[in-house]
Amino acid sequence: MGVSFDLFGTLVAADTPSDPADAVATELAERDVPVPDDWATAYAEPHVDAPEGAEVPLPAHVARALASRGIDYERNAVRRAVVAAFDPSVETRPGAREAVDAARERGPVAICSNCSVPELVARTLIRADLERDAFDAVVTSVGCGWRKPSPEIFELTADELGVDPTELVHVGDDPDADGGVEDVGGTALLLEDAALEEIPDRLSAELPAGKED
Repeated sequence: MGVSFDLFGTLVAADTPSDPADAVATELAERDVPVPDDWATAYAEPHVDAPEGAEVPLPAHVARALASRGIDYERNAVRRAVVAAFDPSVETRPGAREAVDAARERGPVAICSNCSVPELVARTLIRADLERDAFDAVVTSVGCGWRKPSPEIFELTADELGVDPTELVHVGDDPDADGGVEDVGGTALLLEDAALEEIPDRLSAELPAGKED
């Protein structure tokens, strides 16, 4: 069995901009990228024709939004601006370390996170009160190209852990996104049904004594 954890809202609370378009605009201006007058509109418009369930990296979206308004910019300025706009303060949620430790007693453990911002998951893990070495794999939507609940991200997570998707237990807070693991035959442990502090006992119930190997 392998266990994967959602990151944001499950293991950690991370502050995000209340107005992402404005936060990105501020960081673009800091890098001398002209911000169009109708930036809020441009930011809200779709600019990448992606398949259903695919992740569009936010720098790609921002770059296309600027291009739609005829804005040129220095190479990598958009990526740097997006990363800076979403630089988080992080609080580890009560019970997170214990839940991860309990999962490690039963098999390999992964992060499986929706996140369209490059580097955000890595920065969050560095700032969280979690051992980075506790995770055998970190799978992000921006890295693999698919967002939960798409089956592809759960299949990749299971593959990274060396288990069949039907052997993957995924812990998360969003029934729609995290519950998607059940579409590949895995098991969802949702925080709407049990607090994070209860996850060690829930994992014990999913893997009865004597079956840890």
